[in-house]
Amino acid sequence: MYTRILVPLDGSRFSEGVLPYVRALVRAVKAPVELLYVNDPARLAPFSPPLQGGEYLQGVAASFTGAAEVKCTVELGEPAGTIVDLAAAQTGTLIAMTTHGYSATRRWLLGSVADKVLHGSTHHLLLVRPTDGDAAGEAFLKTMVVPLDGSALAEKVVPIATELASRLTLEIVLVRVLTRLYFAPPDTILPLFSQNVLDQKELWAQARAEVDEYLASKVEELHAQGLPHVSSLLLESSAGGAAAEIIDLARKTPANLIAMSTHGRSGVGRWVLGSVTERVVRYSNDPVLVLRPFDSAHGPEVLKGPQ
Repeated sequence: MYTRILVPLDGSRFSEGVLPYVRALVRAVKAPVELLYVNDPARLAPFSPPLQGGEYLQGVAASFTGAAEVKCTVELGEPAGTIVDLAAAQTGTLIAMTTHGYSATRRWLLGSVADKVLHGSTHHLLLVRPTDGDAAGEAFLKTMVVPLDGSALAEKVVPIATELASRLTLEIVLVRVLTRLYFAPPDTILPLFSQNVLDQKELWAQARAEVDEYLASKVEELHAQGLPHVSSLLLESSAGGAAAEIIDLARKTPANLIAMSTHGRSGVGRWVLGSVTERVVRYSNDPVLVLRPFDSAHGPEVLKGPQ
């Protein structure tokens, strides 16, 4: 599937929060791991050795057991740019990192290094919010949550998400959030518009039926592909929008991996995240796999890694 998992670390326990998820991925996709430590010239103390972190990475590498192939790389440069450039050197790279590093409030805040990588790299990216827990062992994952909005763009991530879910033996839940219109109670607040309110309710019922049919068709497609553990969930949102519902779902059902798409590239070469993806990445406590929608020319390449 993936040809390499690139794991940027900065020596902090916050950045190491991604490691349990990396170990789970290594077992599932059999991809080699490259641990990366970037020395930022702007933060190096005067007269300090130019390259630090090698010994630290070797210690982290020792925590990977079994047949995992682990490489340690130390670089000098601006962290985000170095991560993006190193990932770009190999097709099929998955970047796995935390949204925070160094400290809970400095350096790798989403909006700094992680944000630049998120918007600057063409590769798939696993983002994990760090916790105070132990970075040893392997993360337990149960469900792959795949939000869909009915667009062809969102559906392009389904093949990758389902392939990964299959390798991780995860249940798959296709989620659609339908935003509820505000309905005034008939003949109470605005009696003159009661018929309009009833019409809106009929439209809402029709919209629900159409979404139910859409989700059922997608579940049936995946069942036909030999994926038995697939279900769907229709959520209604009256306030907060789709992102709030997805985040709330993740909070209520732990051990999720959320797979979402970006919206393509802008004219300045940055990936544009939809507002829903942006908010889920920022506020969900579950790991989020940000998938770049691929076209027919580039899509298969990411799947050419170890089988």
